[in-house]
Amino acid sequence: MQPAGSDRSEARVPEQPGRPDGEAGASWQWDGEEDGGSEAPEDVVSGGAGEDGGPRLSRRRLLTGAGVLAAGGAVWAFSRAGGGADPAPPRPRPTRLAGPEPLWTYRGPEAMTPERLSDRPSRPVFLSRSGLQVLDPATGTPVRTLDFALPKTDWPSDVELSNGRVVIGGDRVYTASNGHVDSRHLTDPASEWSLPLPEELGTGITLFGCDGDLVYGRAMPRPYNGSDNLFAVRYRENVVTWARPSTGSERPLTPLTSVGGRVPFFDTSTAGTHLVLLETATGKRLWEMPVEVSLNWAVADAEHVYAPAGTAGLRALRLADGAPRWSVAPGPNEEWRLLPPVSDGTRVYVPRDDGVVTAYAAATGARLWVHRLPFRLDRRSRPLPAGPTLFVPGPAAAGVCALDAATGEERWTFRDSGPGVDVWSLSNDAQRLYAGHDDVLHALPLP
Repeated sequence: MQPAGSDRSEARVPEQPGRPDGEAGASWQWDGEEDGGSEAPEDVVSGGAGEDGGPRLSRRRLLTGAGVLAAGGAVWAFSRAGGGADPAPPRPRPTRLAGPEPLWTYRGPEAMTPERLSDRPSRPVFLSRSGLQVLDPATGTPVRTLDFALPKTDWPSDVELSNGRVVIGGDRVYTASNGHVDSRHLTDPASEWSLPLPEELGTGITLFGCDGDLVYGRAMPRPYNGSDNLFAVRYRENVVTWARPSTGSERPLTPLTSVGGRVPFFDTSTAGTHLVLLETATGKRLWEMPVEVSLNWAVADAEHVYAPAGTAGLRALRLADGAPRWSVAPGPNEEWRLLPPVSDGTRVYVPRDDGVVTAYAAATGARLWVHRLPFRLDRRSRPLPAGPTLFVPGPAAAGVCALDAATGEERWTFRDSGPGVDVWSLSNDAQRLYAGHDDVLHALPLP
């Protein structure tokens, strides 16, 4: 049995201490409800009935609706507060601690991976997981971003995989897709192309590098017949210049060096490891020489191929026929590891892991000078000869050391305030040195 309206109006909540008697039993109610009114008044919120006889909501439904509105208002206020938050300020750029003042400094969104580039670029670029950011040489302003498919393994990786290595040469980069060689231009999208290789070559493509005229690669046929195929693409004509079955596991030196229509290759097969010279126009092998099984690098210039002799020695082979020209070896009590040298055609600069750089005459092997750096070196510390200066990159905190190429005297060392764990990477054009580590790239004036 429902109580009468007068009974409901007389119901009271027990008086609470500290509250006036008039408030003790008060509950939320419509005006006039205390006098026995059983219906809510008409208003725009309730949609109550007016003179037109529209629908009328009960008090319980109105209270429920008010709760929903209140909850919605709270959510709106919370989301508005979060959405209106100011974006995080840009990270500060590292400043110079020593050496020349940078012409500009670029800080990328994440750490760069320059080891994925097949050679030094001729203009400033920033390669990371997000792609290749092309920068304006004069200002460091980003002008274009090229996206590349990531390899399935962790990036970076020392393992050469299809789509993993970014081959760069001049103003172009080359990558491999399914059965195609793709060419991307650093600044001109209209000049890009994708070349399908003949089906008989295969679809599993690995690109090695380019020499300014040809792009070299290897294709694995499907189904695999026990032999890969070597090929070269002439990028100006966008055609396959030559292709042939590989006689073993042939691959070029890193970085690829082509001189006078010839390019040195490694060949690892059941017959042992050989150093091979190929003719670039045809892929024909001109000469080969047995080398140590553990040989994992060699470099070349216009006259010689330089290969390690043991862990600490160096030998120079004549490029024309592979004949030995000169060699150097450590003393009886010396223990260090030789790192890949660089040559400017006149001098050969040989770094060691103990932080010593030695210059030899390219023609005779005569020692010209020795300089000990204040930091150790490893395979990532690749010196860069540029005009009268030899730049040697060290760990992030050590900086880049500029040596006089003729005498070995130190000219300056550039260091910045940016924290980092990587070794500095170097490239240059005719006017600027581009030096970077981790997520930072500086442009420095060439001496």
